[in-house]
Amino acid sequence: MLFSGRQGPALNALQATRKAAPNYHLEDKTLQVFGARLSSVGLEDQGITGTANQYWNLDTPHLYEEAIRRGEGQMAKHGPLVVKTGKHTGRAAKDKFTVRDETTEDTVWWGKTNQPMSPEQFETIYQAFLAHMQDKDVFVQDLWGGSDPEHRVAVRTVGELAWHSLFCRTLLVRPTEDELATMAPQFTIINLPSFKADPATMGTNSETVIAVNFKRGLVLIGGTSYAGENKKSVFSILNYLLPEKGIMPMHCSANIGPEGDVAIFFGLSGTGKTTLSADSSRTLIGDDEHGWSDDSVFNFEGGCYAKMIRLSEEAEPEIHATTKRYGTVLENVVMDEMTRELDLDDATLAENTRGAYPIHFIPNTSEENRGGKPKNIIMLTADAFGVMPPIARLTPEQAMYHFLSGYTAKVAGTEIGVKEPQATFSTCFGAPFMPRHPSVYGDLLRKKIAEGSVNCWLVNTGWTGGVYGVGSRMPIKATRALLHAALDGSLNSAPMRIDPHFGFEVPEEVAGVDATILNPRETWADKDAYDAKAQHLVGLFIENFDTFADHVDDAVMAAAPKVA
Repeated sequence: MLFSGRQGPALNALQATRKAAPNYHLEDKTLQVFGARLSSVGLEDQGITGTANQYWNLDTPHLYEEAIRRGEGQMAKHGPLVVKTGKHTGRAAKDKFTVRDETTEDTVWWGKTNQPMSPEQFETIYQAFLAHMQDKDVFVQDLWGGSDPEHRVAVRTVGELAWHSLFCRTLLVRPTEDELATMAPQFTIINLPSFKADPATMGTNSETVIAVNFKRGLVLIGGTSYAGENKKSVFSILNYLLPEKGIMPMHCSANIGPEGDVAIFFGLSGTGKTTLSADSSRTLIGDDEHGWSDDSVFNFEGGCYAKMIRLSEEAEPEIHATTKRYGTVLENVVMDEMTRELDLDDATLAENTRGAYPIHFIPNTSEENRGGKPKNIIMLTADAFGVMPPIARLTPEQAMYHFLSGYTAKVAGTEIGVKEPQATFSTCFGAPFMPRHPSVYGDLLRKKIAEGSVNCWLVNTGWTGGVYGVGSRMPIKATRALLHAALDGSLNSAPMRIDPHFGFEVPEEVAGVDATILNPRETWADKDAYDAKAQHLVGLFIENFDTFADHVDDAVMAAAPKVA
């Protein structure tokens, strides 16, 4: 149990903690320390001095109290903590940088996604961060990035918001007290929303900055209150470190079937990773970030981060139930000030409303956050053109092609400036979080698919019957029925046709699913318009894949869609 230094009994517990950790101090002339700082590595040991109160590893009740006391959030009916993130309601992708030095020079795929920053620029920002923390209260959490004891990373989060500390504690993996007493941070994330970067002297693009320094094990986040930057920073760290160990890091959800069969769901935000993996008939491993080692699929996190806008209790009962739980953090969800009732359909504050909750809030979750080797891989896409079929079977070469392509649509609100879905290609279904060249991840995926004889499927959760604005969103009931057929093996015996544009196999009939929806051309009123749009999308695929042509073999290139 963790304690607050504000209460008498807790002080006694803290004094006992001092004996176990000699470097621990309850207070000195410049600061007070609240909570259980079991780690022997203090902030002063990391060069962070001059702060006011330090709140170490506070648990959920105490972080609730601090967040509400400080005016950071309010408690809604049934117990969730509701917060607002201000102007930043999504990731600030254009404000993220990676330090370019001898460690990263030849290992990072530099470009628009991985923007370089010099060590000198980083040091300027870091010193400004240290100055900004003077006389400010800070909240500290020591956590694990990763559920596998052999492959996890010790992450320390330091921030000025109590609710951010609760978010990190919810989304990452909490150590036991025995682990906490011996762990030392390998990476430290400092998050200061009130900090404003100076582009003229710091080389940033705006007053917002996310700067990653792999050599120094430091991540600096400033000028944004969007909590998702915390978790994605940890994801980027693991995406950089794990491939060297032969482990495939993945932007995916994962679950386990009744027979112990593991399924992986690749996809960007808004494509259905969280929704489709939270299936009451299967055991959830995790909803967003995983690693694939030689013998298992393991969750990077200890919580879930789901989109809440227009969440349906009927279609997504497990996730909807978390909005009525103490311990859930709701970002930018509209709440009636008097009744404290939530309105999940109101996008006044943001389209990208979010809920962070412990993974055990979803019934039937894996206690170890791990499963065996995968039997099925699902690649999710939200096709804004209405061209892709609701499901297709991929060869290993097609799977690598579509994994490197990462076609989907940017969903409104997921990134700043995106007002409606836009067609996009995000390699590995997670380009913003992949520091290394995409071929590193693609080669790992292909190798593991071959070793495990894994079935691969492409699933469109986007539009049917026309482009976005004309057609309609794919019915979730149809998607679930098709997925169940794929995962239980019955889809393998279904009659298949070869898609004339993409060359993959598409089922012609599946029990319980309207056959018309299986052929997207038949859902369009104007068949010529469909053909033209399909050829347009094929052209976009071919143009996008030019980037990878020199990094794949002829078999993968042959898996490309064909121009009529």
